[in-house]
Amino acid sequence: MYAEHTQHAQGQRCFTIIAACLGWSGLVIQLYLIFVARWADDASLLGGLVRFFSFFTVLTNTLVAVALTCALGLRSSAVHRFFRHPVVCGGIATSIVLVGLAYNVLLRHLWQPQGWQWVADELLHDVMPVLFLVYWWLYVPKGVLQLRHVLLWMLYPVVYFAYVLLRGNSLGDYMYPFINAGTIGFTKAFINASGVLTGFVVIGLLLVGLDRLKGRRA
Repeated sequence: MYAEHTQHAQGQRCFTIIAACLGWSGLVIQLYLIFVARWADDASLLGGLVRFFSFFTVLTNTLVAVALTCALGLRSSAVHRFFRHPVVCGGIATSIVLVGLAYNVLLRHLWQPQGWQWVADELLHDVMPVLFLVYWWLYVPKGVLQLRHVLLWMLYPVVYFAYVLLRGNSLGDYMYPFINAGTIGFTKAFINASGVLTGFVVIGLLLVGLDRLKGRRA
């Protein structure tokens, strides 16, 4: 029994280390590419940093990387406890799955990244959603999630959509074409945002159902 538990713990730590390293790598590569492009255009690097963190993909992958890193630590600080909490991990899992699905359905066909941009693109949109979902399923305690938690998780995309629409209206720089109100109008942008939010809710409900199913079996 002890040997089995030790092997499980070692497997969990190995998986989490690899996932965290890949997550941080994707973010660092993407930030580097943005800085290089800003430097070539003689644009503000600080503005590039702000724009970097204005992408839902980047924000969510940052949450994923932080959660995985906190899972590796032995500290019991408030931050570590927060990012290890099953409700928080469930919300992050819902968000990163949305990142993968929304990108592959709505955005992938719009461009063909090459080189390091392709590497960052694949890590942030395909690899990390799968890895964190696996991490959530295998290593996050189950039987905790409730339907009301989906409503709580919804605050994240709702606040994000409000931010990018206000930012886009002020600067003329919308982060994603499907919410580019300057091109498609605010009505269409709100409809598209509502559709993405509906997808978020569906993913959240599925995760709650899986959590309950595994919790009962445990």
